[in-house]
Formats: sequence, structure tokens, C-alpha cells
Amino acid sequence: MGGGGAGGSAGAAAGTSGAGGQGGAAAGSGGSAGAGAGGAAGSGDIVGKVTVGYQGWFDAANDGAGIDPPWWHWTTDRNTPTAANISIKSWPDVSELGKTYATGLPNLGGGGPAALYSDWDASTVDTQVKWMQDAGIDTIALQRFGDFRGTGEARNVVATNVRLAAEAHGRKFYVMYDISGWDSWQADLNSDWTTHIVGELRLTASPAYAKQNGKPVVAIWGLGYSGHPGTPQTTLDVVTYFQGLGMYVIGGVGNDWRTADGTRWSQAGFLSVYDALDAISPWMVGVIGDAAGSDANRQTYNEGDVAYLHARGKHYQPCVLPGDLSEHQRHHGDFMWHQLYNMIQIGSDGLYISMYDEYNEGNQIAKTAATSADVPAGSGFVTLDEDGTACSSDYYLRLTGDGGKMLKKQLPLTSVRPTSPM
Repeated sequence: MGGGGAGGSAGAAAGTSGAGGQGGAAAGSGGSAGAGAGGAAGSGDIVGKVTVGYQGWFDAANDGAGIDPPWWHWTTDRNTPTAANISIKSWPDVSELGKTYATGLPNLGGGGPAALYSDWDASTVDTQVKWMQDAGIDTIALQRFGDFRGTGEARNVVATNVRLAAEAHGRKFYVMYDISGWDSWQADLNSDWTTHIVGELRLTASPAYAKQNGKPVVAIWGLGYSGHPGTPQTTLDVVTYFQGLGMYVIGGVGNDWRTADGTRWSQAGFLSVYDALDAISPWMVGVIGDAAGSDANRQTYNEGDVAYLHARGKHYQPCVLPGDLSEHQRHHGDFMWHQLYNMIQIGSDGLYISMYDEYNEGNQIAKTAATSADVPAGSGFVTLDEDGTACSSDYYLRLTGDGGKMLKKQLPLTSVRPTSPM
């Protein structure tokens, strides 16, 4: 996923923590508890649900994908991963995956090969979606980029893998286009949708394809984002094209979309585009990095966003991130829980977790190396116990699941994290 801005807002580390306990709601300005308070009516797979962004962009040598060079997204030059040639910030826990691929990195600190996975393998995607089922994650936003034209069938195979896994494990999914660096996106989205998504792959025909208010969902990330392609008119043309097909259209936008003057994350002049969308999902990776930043962003942007959209019968699906593990932002889950509390307390309609498998940016919630025994020896990868608190490899999946329960009012609204790291 593309994203703006390095680092996060300065401020205090995440607030109260605690395994167990359903603490009372902390004081906060604005908003009412519960998903969709005052928003557009409707039910489906977005409102009241937790969605995770799924990159699905990893490949490996000899996986059958035929990508040359093969190590797509694991390394900068796509040659064999080594200690000097690696483009991920966090090391995945692959112990439950049936297929893995040898790298050139040293063995794990606890013994055993330093192996990685490929999303070309249906069994890998199936296992990762099974983790979503176990955690109670509802919906998958399958990322799709302009590179689908230059990597053979890789994107299409992964899309089929996601469809089959979602069907098998009772999850929903939808296509989310990322237009970062995609100058021909206006024409390409139209043709890709009809040729591949609806035609060859028949994704929208799947009973697992997400719907909201009875309409199939599509998302487009990067609309009006600083440095991204498209004018207000060409962008509006794409939005109305999909709506003309009977689609529910989510816009992934800059954090300051509503007040943009072109000096921060969003270009000026796109408000007519945003007003046409069915839902808005502002991007907060690189915008916040601690609890104080979440509080400030809530007051400056999120509360006004909710009020603006609900007054127009639209939905709000803000981004919630676990924090960049390599930058020590996570505070054993307190940072993420603080955001979950804030976004639910102000009345957000649904949540978008950024991201599921984003090992490149260190913002993944999928299973991650828990201790130094689980990463290549001497590699320097930061592990989940980085602040002295032991966390199981599935901790952020479980934390997300509990956030979903709080969104659905299956847990009381609480600023105190209820999820035990172990």
C-alpha cells in the first residue's frame, strides 16, 4: 500500500494497558459509542465489520509463478534474500505454512532454516485466511496494483487463492485498487474490472464477495492523494463508472481529505469526488505513531470526518494500524488499542486495519517472529518482545479480533486493552 509521510506524531507512549479487565471508557471529546452512530443506514460486510488490507504480493524462487527475478517484494532487486539484500522490516512466522522457500540468510536464532513464503501457493493464502477466521476478522480488502500487467498471472492467481480461501473459511473479500504510480489507471481499472475481475476470474460471482447495502464493494486507494495521478474530473468519472455498475465505492484518501489545501497529504479541489463516494477510508500510516498522535488526529480530523459523512448519509471506515514494529511504535498493543477505542468511540461505521501482511513497512498483524529465536541469527529484525513484554506471534490478530468485538458491542467500549499478549 502506498502511503504518505515518514514517522508519526510526537507525544507520549500509549496509555493504559492491562491483560484482562474491561476498564471504563476514558474521557474524550465528541462522538458516541457504537458503529455507525448517526450514519447511513445499511447492513453488509463494511458497516459494523473489521476489514484488513491484504497485499498478497510475495513470491519466491521455484514457486511456479514464473516471475523473473523471482523474489517479488522480499528484496529490492528480487534476487535471493540475504542479510544484505532484504526489503522487509519484520520477519514472518512461517512455522504453520506447508510450503516455504530457502533464502540466503543465516539459520534462525533458535535453529532451523530462515525460510519465506509465496502467495502463489494456495495453501499459504488458505492458512493466512484461516488465521483471520480464528481471530474473527470479517473482510479482506485484496490489493490490486498496476503491476498485474507485468508479473504474468501472479496477481490473478493470488486473487483466486483469496476467493477460494474466503469461501472455505467464511470470510468476505473485495478488490481494492491502489493507484500509486499508475498513470493509466482510469482506463486500466475499467478494462481490468470487466476483463479480469468480472470476466476471467469471476470474483464478484463468488458468494464470498463483499456487499454493502446489497451492492458489491470496490475500493480505490489514493484518490486525491498528494503525488498520485488523476484530476478531480477524471477521478470522478471512475467513481461514477463503478457506481453505474451498481457498485458500492470506497475511497482510500489522505488524512486531511475534508480540509485539504494541497499542502499536506491531499491535493486541493477533490471534495466533489469525496462527496460522490459511498464511504471514505483515510490513510493514517505515517501520520500517527503513538497514542498522543491518535488523540490529536481524532480531534483535528476524525471527529469532523464522522460528522461530515454522517450528515450526508455516508460511511466512515478509518485506518487503524498496529504501528511500525521496527520503529518500536507498538508498545505491546497499547498503541493499536488506543486507536481502536478512539475510532469506535467517535462512531466510525467500520474499521480498516493497515495492514494484514505488510512486512515491508512493519505494520503487519499477521503472525510475526515473537523472539530472537524466530529470526535469522544476527539479522537485527525487531521481534514482538522488543519492549520486554512477551507477545505470541498471533497477538495482533487476537488484538484485532477483540477490537472487532468492541465495534460490534460484544465487548464494552473500553480504553483499557483487554487482550493478553500471551
